This record gives sequence, structure tokens and C-alpha cells, in this order.
Amino acid sequence: MKNDHRPINVDPSDLAAFDWPITALASITHRIAGVVLFVGIGFGLFALEMSLASEEGFNALKSMIKSPFGMFVSWGLLAALAYHFVAGIKHLVMDMGFAETLQGSKFAAKFTILISAILIFLAAIWVIQG
Repeated sequence: MKNDHRPINVDPSDLAAFDWPITALASITHRIAGVVLFVGIGFGLFALEMSLASEEGFNALKSMIKSPFGMFVSWGLLAALAYHFVAGIKHLVMDMGFAETLQGSKFAAKFTILISAILIFLAAIWVIQG
């Protein structure tokens, strides 16, 4: 009988112990950003309806967005959009045949995270100053 010490079931707490490759982290984060954007559509539609309903609704929405929580939600949605956009461009480039090797895909994942981090930082500045 084989002496196998691997866990049969993996708990969510075990996921932090794994040594995730950068390509897997980039892929998982791309999917998470997509889910955040999908949920954000609901917030966007609510904000659109509220702003178009009346002048009072517009002013109330404006004050909600200027609150710390509103700024955090705005930044979070912009951050998800920035990452999802950059990762999507990476996938399109890879679909054209570039960075198909393991080394190339690692570079593409690191480049995606770097460019996204820059855009997310700029989004934070934009939200705070706006």
C-alpha cells in the first residue's frame, strides 16, 4: 500500500499554505475581478436610477459617493475594472500566440500585476482628489 500523506479534503484554511504559482494567482485574481465587476453592475444601475430620478436623488448620490465608504466602493470597482482590463488584454495577446511558454506566461502575469498595481494606485489618487 502506498504511503501517501497528502490531504484527502482541502479546507479553505489550507489554501493559504499552498505555494501558488504567479500564473495561478493572476488567473484567480482575474476571475475575482470579474465577479466584483458583475456585482458592481448592480451598484451602477442603482446609482444611475437614483441620479436620474430627481435632483434630490442626484445630490444624495453625490454625498454618498463622497463619503469614505462610497469612495472605497468607487475605488474598489475601479481597481477591479483596471485589473480585469489589463488581464483581459494579456489573454488576448496570449491568444495570438505570444507568451505561450511557462517563462513567457510568468512574465506576462508579473507584467499584468505591475501595470494593474500602477493603475489601481492612480485610481486611488483620482477617487481621493475627485
